[in-house]
Amino acid sequence: MQQTTISIENTPNETIIKFVANKLLTNGSVEYHNVDEAKNSTLVQQLFHLPFVKKVFVSANFIAIERFNIVEWNDVQEELKTVIENYLNKHEGLFTKIDTKPSLVEVYAESTPNPAVMKFVTNKLITSENIEVLNSEDANEVPLAKALFDFPFVDQVFISENYISITKNGSVEWFEITTSLRDFMKEYIRESRPVITADYRPKKAAIPEFEPVDIEILDDISQEIVAILDEYIKPAVTSDGGNIMFQSYHTESKTVNVVLQGACSGCPSSTVTLKNGIEATLKQLLPNKVEEVIAING
Repeated sequence: MQQTTISIENTPNETIIKFVANKLLTNGSVEYHNVDEAKNSTLVQQLFHLPFVKKVFVSANFIAIERFNIVEWNDVQEELKTVIENYLNKHEGLFTKIDTKPSLVEVYAESTPNPAVMKFVTNKLITSENIEVLNSEDANEVPLAKALFDFPFVDQVFISENYISITKNGSVEWFEITTSLRDFMKEYIRESRPVITADYRPKKAAIPEFEPVDIEILDDISQEIVAILDEYIKPAVTSDGGNIMFQSYHTESKTVNVVLQGACSGCPSSTVTLKNGIEATLKQLLPNKVEEVIAING
């Protein structure tokens, strides 16, 4: 029996490292976000018991691990390599068969306020990221989006939690393509094909104002605004297939800047209706602290 050896490979994302085996570990790809999702792999469960492990991605001949920022890889990678190598040499495989029945996957379509966008919701967690891919050239590290761009009518893809928002061009109507898109996504998810690669990291925006904000360094009013957006605004935006990100608060003008993504980006009604809704909510909950909300399409 061939001994399994593991080599360590860095990735463009400094929080993710690959442990590459000298043999095939799986024919598909699977991403784990917590120990509860890892019921089919004792090794992955053991990895999640380590306090610095944030996410585990298994594909072909490697295991990629994303860490929390409480350690550096140089401090723990050799120990992890030994754990993985010992496990693979002691056991026949990485996975434990706990259920031979195929996983039931459901996907249904929901219209959104944006007539160019349809939201496809599944009963499975797809990703813990907010992934916006604006064109096929940016989809190399997002295999799911790359596959969707093979459909000639797909213009943009936004993936978050358990849904995928598709922006189409004007060459077709939704009634012509909804069924084929739904069937494709259902099969893709059922086969546990990868959503992102181990090397994926969010593409930095060309415009600095669109960069994600570090909440911990914000002033008190900005943190209050973020909390209100998360509790009162974001659930409604998410239900419509979009996302909202806080960008800045200007004390002198009492102006709040937010970025709209997914179905909300470019929606004819979003920058008016949603902007006014945000303004009304913030003015009510933060009296005399907010005068205007500027909504930018991401």
